Amino acid sequence: MQTAFELLEAAAGRTVRRDIGRLVAFSQGNLEKAAKSIAEHPAPHVGIIAGFFVRHAEPPSPETDGLNGLGQLAAGLTEAGIKVTAISDAPCAKAVWAVTKVLPHDVGLEIVSVSPQSVRQLRHKLEADESPITHLIAIERCSLGSDGKPHREHGWDISGDTAPLDYLFEDAGWKAPWKTIGIGDGGNEIGMGVLPADIVEKDIPNGALIAARTGADFLIVAGVANWGAYALLAAVAAARPDLAPALLKHFNGKTEHDILDAAVNIGQAIDDSRVDRPGQLQMTIDRLPLADHVAVVEEMAAIVRPS
Repeated sequence: MQTAFELLEAAAGRTVRRDIGRLVAFSQGNLEKAAKSIAEHPAPHVGIIAGFFVRHAEPPSPETDGLNGLGQLAAGLTEAGIKVTAISDAPCAKAVWAVTKVLPHDVGLEIVSVSPQSVRQLRHKLEADESPITHLIAIERCSLGSDGKPHREHGWDISGDTAPLDYLFEDAGWKAPWKTIGIGDGGNEIGMGVLPADIVEKDIPNGALIAARTGADFLIVAGVANWGAYALLAAVAAARPDLAPALLKHFNGKTEHDILDAAVNIGQAIDDSRVDRPGQLQMTIDRLPLADHVAVVEEMAAIVRPS
């Protein structure tokens, strides 16, 4: 019989459009490890990075994917008394701020410019905090690629619009003092750097260029990046049954709608951005309607919710 962690991993890793089966297979088992790392810590403080800016969108805005993952994780963790700090960069600030404003509890917010210096300054600040971060999660956050620059899936260089938040995960001569978790769906996100190069190069278009070079202690690969974040929240609940009612209190369709509504209608987050069609403001994530994502939330909640 499959464990709750295995069921959640399977639900998150299902194929949507592109076959990422080998990426998912490589990361199997990491969901449980990441969840237990948070669940078993005596005083966790979770930093969550989100925001993937798309200059070619109408209007230029961050994608919706990643934002709902941030919101659901933050809602559940803070309800359980776990401190959360949201982290992003200036181009994505409005959307991330909008998400934090509809959450049930206060969430810290750190915004940097797109320069490497600003990221390293934030790193020093986080390390010196009286309650330092213990776990850092990146959800659908573009990583530096093989040429040292971040790229969209089409190969476009987006370094002018994207802070190298990779430097909160790893940097020359510096090792992160917190556990790191990367969540993504396309091979070019922070955390994917632990994948064997041939998997991304062969299975992902433009893989040789866009493949992430930044790794993580735990990599979670999902059909939609948000689903990996949902699975992580549910897995923490599975690891801590005593906290499950609080962790899952807001893990439902209403919260999913409210977060996406804030991201789109206040934060101007967009979806469906392709080379031949700029992304636009719409209540979808990865070209899937809200109802599809609500169904995933409900499925995962049912796996771990106490009867």
